[in-house]
Amino acid sequence: MQKKSLKYDTANCSNDILKTLLYFDIFKYPLSIDEITQFSFFSKEKIKSALTKLVSDNIIYQHDGFYSLNKGLNSIKKRIKGNKQANIVLEKAKKTASFISQFPFVEGVFISGSLSKGYFGDDDDVDYFIITSANRLWIARTLLILYKKIFLLNSKKYFCVNYFISLNTLSIPEKNRFTATEFATLIPMNGNGVYNKLQDYNKWVLKYFPNYNQNKKSKPIKPNFFKRLLEFSLNGSIGNLLENKFMTVTKNHQKAKFKKLIKADFDIAFKGDKNISKHHPDNHQVKVIKELNKRIVMFNKKHQLSIAIEE
Repeated sequence: MQKKSLKYDTANCSNDILKTLLYFDIFKYPLSIDEITQFSFFSKEKIKSALTKLVSDNIIYQHDGFYSLNKGLNSIKKRIKGNKQANIVLEKAKKTASFISQFPFVEGVFISGSLSKGYFGDDDDVDYFIITSANRLWIARTLLILYKKIFLLNSKKYFCVNYFISLNTLSIPEKNRFTATEFATLIPMNGNGVYNKLQDYNKWVLKYFPNYNQNKKSKPIKPNFFKRLLEFSLNGSIGNLLENKFMTVTKNHQKAKFKKLIKADFDIAFKGDKNISKHHPDNHQVKVIKELNKRIVMFNKKHQLSIAIEE
């Protein structure tokens, strides 16, 4: 019974590893053993053993400490180059995050997207995930968007503010491998304890990645004079009026601009209410999950495996 259980555990570990590699292969991004462990249910020791077997069976390949589904070295060279660029860009992003934290009603600033995974390519943007005060999300968002349009000439290369939630709703609505991956790799930059609160409301991520690093720290937000002044000025009825107005105008603009999207896709790509605003016009989340499932089916058929598809 113990040998059968061990064999079953090993098979599960291998499937878990392969699903992770299939996911990141969508982005042509090979992984280290530490990264695989972060996105796994199993211990590093079991993963190391399973990786050795997968490599010996020519199901996956290893080079320079990275594991991949492909023999070629181009993805590894690309990754190393992107990792070096990310180290440079991250220093600039830290300063930008601190700047964003001084906008009215901003309670927490996180780096997300490719940079949060330690990579930055030529076509990548610096993505920021922002937590705002309750009932003031749309004021904070509008001021940040206006700054981008006026002072950065609408360039989002180093200032992509596309996901906002408020302290009223810290639970991420979509619960799948894509959002779990994005959550697990968030880099908290600035915030007074909001990362801990965010984790408390998103324990579901542990069902996907129980090994992810939950002990990340952020710098405290020390409001400057202008942040305190604007928050005080917009804390009453005028602020309520502007909040509702900015939300209505933005939602109407999005519906008019992206009217070709069917309602189901629009609601995911442009989720928005008083406590959340998401602006992902390419509907990346849906595309990634569909592509992952397509690859899982093909990989299972090729290697006679039973890796489960994502819901």
